[in-house]
Amino acid sequence: MRIRKAESKDLSAILGVYEIAREYMRQNGNPDQWGTEKPQKELLVEDIKKGELFVGENEAGDICFVFAFILGEDPTYSYIEDGNWLSDAPYGTIHRIASNGTVHGVVKMAVDYCRNTISNIRIDTHEKNKTMQHVVEKLGFLRCGIIYISDGTPRIAYQLL
Repeated sequence: MRIRKAESKDLSAILGVYEIAREYMRQNGNPDQWGTEKPQKELLVEDIKKGELFVGENEAGDICFVFAFILGEDPTYSYIEDGNWLSDAPYGTIHRIASNGTVHGVVKMAVDYCRNTISNIRIDTHEKNKTMQHVVEKLGFLRCGIIYISDGTPRIAYQLL
């Protein structure tokens, strides 16, 4: 697998990966986190323009997974309840990670890639996203508390130092 920055020409394949991920979430008891439209195409286009969207592709060049990696303070992480961050040192945040299901270990690959840039990583997920909770805890992330995204819904917040 190769991870690289997403390009505009990748958008159709990226949207396909997110559709597969939304269907997986629906089938596994988590229909609300992304609903039928998230992440929105406009947000992904902006992520690409900023150089913050990444894709994982197989040897044939097919995009198998996608994630956003954002360095710097995340406004949704400024308030945390029922806990505390492990560190306030500079960090990177992984958002919008999704897979088409053809490759295993994509969260680990994304985390390993991001840790080559910064060792302090934050991530959050919906309370019904049991798959993501299990994976990030298995990778050593510690649950830090609850944060609220821009629409006011809660997310379980994790950090890995």
